[in-house]
Amino acid sequence: MLRSLHIENYVLIDSLDVEFPEGLSIITGQTGAGKSILLGALSLLMGGKGDASLISEGAGSCVVEGEFSVDASMRGMLEEAEVEWEDGILTIRRVLSRSGRARAFINDSPVNVQLLQDLSASLVDIHSQHQSLKLSDKRFQMQVLDAFARNADLLKECRAGWEETRALEKELESARQRLARLVADREYNEAQFRRLDEARLRDGELEELEAEQKQLANAESIKENFAGLRALFEPSEGTAPDMALKEAERLMGKVSAFIPSAAELSERLRSARVELDDIYSTATAMDEGVQLSEERLQQVEDRMGLLYSLMQRHGCRSVAELIAERDRYSEALFDSDSLEERISTLEADLDNSRKKHLGICAELHSRRAAAAPGLAAGIEESLHELELDRAVFRVNVIGASPRADGADDISFEFSSTGAAPADVSKCASGGEISRIMLSLKAMMARFEGMPTMIFDEIDTGVSGSTADRMGSMICRMGDDMQVIAITHLPQVAAKGTAHFVVEKNSSAAAAVSSVRRLDDEGRVQEIARLLSGSDVTPEAVANARRLLGR
Repeated sequence: MLRSLHIENYVLIDSLDVEFPEGLSIITGQTGAGKSILLGALSLLMGGKGDASLISEGAGSCVVEGEFSVDASMRGMLEEAEVEWEDGILTIRRVLSRSGRARAFINDSPVNVQLLQDLSASLVDIHSQHQSLKLSDKRFQMQVLDAFARNADLLKECRAGWEETRALEKELESARQRLARLVADREYNEAQFRRLDEARLRDGELEELEAEQKQLANAESIKENFAGLRALFEPSEGTAPDMALKEAERLMGKVSAFIPSAAELSERLRSARVELDDIYSTATAMDEGVQLSEERLQQVEDRMGLLYSLMQRHGCRSVAELIAERDRYSEALFDSDSLEERISTLEADLDNSRKKHLGICAELHSRRAAAAPGLAAGIEESLHELELDRAVFRVNVIGASPRADGADDISFEFSSTGAAPADVSKCASGGEISRIMLSLKAMMARFEGMPTMIFDEIDTGVSGSTADRMGSMICRMGDDMQVIAITHLPQVAAKGTAHFVVEKNSSAAAAVSSVRRLDDEGRVQEIARLLSGSDVTPEAVANARRLLGR
């Protein structure tokens, strides 16, 4: 339940602290005094949208803080959000700044707004004036029936099954579209893959061919140079380099007997002769390896031409890129085969998912159909109590296409005269809608276990004895839960254990709203004002005392 509410710099409220007791609390006040502002602040606390326009003029920020007593059912949600709590007390705070930044806290731990919204579904049910319009909303009607039938767990399964089915449908459609593209391109892909595969591509081959082609194209020149090199090593008119070096080595060996350092020159000459022999042998081997083959040159140039052509055709800069392109075509051809298998698997999974979802829809339909008469009977009984003695209320469950919340449409039908009922949105007056909504809320309060319910003039459109009966029904709801009722009817205001009045105090500087709890005499005067207007008469005071005494 809501234990207390603190508001600071919110619209017309400078600073406000209110403590709410258990049972039924009444809030009244003149039109424009700020009752709706109070509800707006509470909605903000529960995760509603807020912006800088809500901050009082001249203030840098506004704060709304509420203290709630909660049971252990909240523990799991709070522990998941890493929010500490103890003694069953939850303090929720919302702060708005002029910069537009909004912050939320639970027990001084920063949280996101989504958590506030999730918590609010279990903390407070606010029935604002415009919510009566939801009576004609088919989704709202469905929510009421599902709450009455206690379908929450089954609805989660249904939604999960629907999401799984939709995900499979999306994946299957994507796979089919991809397969269609692959099939359309299959002939082209096969031709491209075959051409590249038949080329027997090898990374680094082009560089090797280019080197070989250069050698083959210049083979005659290369051999001529090698022949010239060999001629230098072979004696003709002069002495061969090898013979010259050998003689020089012998001479330096003799000199070393007289000049020891000449031995080093002899050794160096020997090394030079060995190195020269190696050079000659290596050059001879190279010469023998050079081919004079026009046929091989043509083969190399043909192979290079093929590789260059393939690279140009596929926009590649190397054989390695050509190999990657070949592999891509191969994968595309393989993908079409694997996609066919995947599509077959997806079709089977989708069929099973649809069957499972339809099974849950069927169970939901059965539970709704079974619960509908009980819900209708309970609302009808409450409407009779609220002086619609001949009222007829029906809840129809109509089969529909499968979706996230099942395969049903819900229709609330109503007649105030006992005649054949029609769609409630087409035949109920404002006062009748108020009574139907109160009857719905009274039932929901019993089977949902909501700790706090707030009514914002749910009694709109009724008066007299009907208003008195609505007040009694709201009062009975206060026996099992905390109820806060904003009203303009004295018959309703006379019920309950606590009475608060919202007042607007205007000055030259600004208008400021405030809330105060009335004592017994203050309550008499406020109800008398509701009875007679601003001019409170003795008769109105006497009537107020009778209402309170009753």
